[in-house]
Amino acid sequence: MREITEHVIPNTGVAQLTVRAVDEPGDGGANHEYEIGGLASAAVVRVSFQNGTVPENGLNGVTEAALLAILIDRLRSFQNGGFACRENAESLTNCEVALHWAHQRTLARMRRGVEGTHTV
Repeated sequence: MREITEHVIPNTGVAQLTVRAVDEPGDGGANHEYEIGGLASAAVVRVSFQNGTVPENGLNGVTEAALLAILIDRLRSFQNGGFACRENAESLTNCEVALHWAHQRTLARMRRGVEGTHTV
């Protein structure tokens, strides 16, 4: 188990969620299972990422692109509502850029005929 702390703003006294990678890294070096704790409900939220190729394993977890799409939708909603601000606009832009590059990676892999494989 590995603790993730990038979301924590140090020395603020603000209660923070706990985030942990709870499985061993896979072939590509990334973890596939994360837990988020510290919620008022005492529940733990588990996030499972796609593990292995879809042709071999089927859809068995979320993708980074799906999570980015959720963040983009949420930040756009804030910007269209009562919480519009420069910080949200910058966050939105950077999430959109991240999603663009995730799509470009997939398109490049498709052009090379290696999408859905472990081939780099």
